[in-house]
Amino acid sequence: MFEKIANLAGSKAGLVLVYLVVFFVLERVFPKVRPLIKAHLDTLIGRLHRIGRNFALAGFNAILSPLVVLPLTALAGSHALDWRPDWWSGWPGLAIDLLLLDAWIYWWHRANHEVPLLWRFHEVHHLDTFLDTTSALRFHAGEVLLSALVRAGVIFVLAVPLAHVVVFETLIVLAAIFHHSNVNLPERLERILSWLIVTPSIHWVHHHAVRADTDSNYSTVLSVWDRLFTTRSPNRRQPDMPIGVEGRDEEVLTRLVVRPFRSRES
Repeated sequence: MFEKIANLAGSKAGLVLVYLVVFFVLERVFPKVRPLIKAHLDTLIGRLHRIGRNFALAGFNAILSPLVVLPLTALAGSHALDWRPDWWSGWPGLAIDLLLLDAWIYWWHRANHEVPLLWRFHEVHHLDTFLDTTSALRFHAGEVLLSALVRAGVIFVLAVPLAHVVVFETLIVLAAIFHHSNVNLPERLERILSWLIVTPSIHWVHHHAVRADTDSNYSTVLSVWDRLFTTRSPNRRQPDMPIGVEGRDEEVLTRLVVRPFRSRES
């Protein structure tokens, strides 16, 4: 079981790395918004500090994944409830599982905004004051662990096959890289895509440093969930929208790591 999940995770990592590099280059060649409009990103050093901070947080999680997340996923899959009917298998089963898991992650993301304890960890992701591909990798390790625990419960109850989980997790990372990216897509293309999937213009509003917008646009892959559950913001992406958390400032890496455990006044 563990050898199988390691092989699948390796394939996933290779695909994600290539995809990340492609979008990282594209958003610098064809940017939608220039970082120069952000005061603290007006120098190369400032931009490098931000990218380094995001990659450092991603690095913590990369270490955590094989030590905790992958074994927990394998454990949930190997002891899952045995109740699935025969028709819930193969390609139809994969499609159903991806739809259910995407609906689950909508509600999990929403809970991370509405439950104070979860927001303490998720806030680290939102404190980034600019959006690009590196923002998609910027999560506190505590959030990753909590997400893995909840996801394990979902896998156990729904008896989701391991291969389906890996496909879903790959889609999630690819979708996150895409909708956090700063690539300048043709407006008509993005408008068409937004009816089906979450695009950068949708997710940019979610990172708007105004709490009403931050608490909206929770979808990750399919954009339908926000329309269905009435959490789609009516606001449109604007190049000069401030990004981050309303009333809060970005912090250095060490303070981001301990931020969920500090009092809200500090």
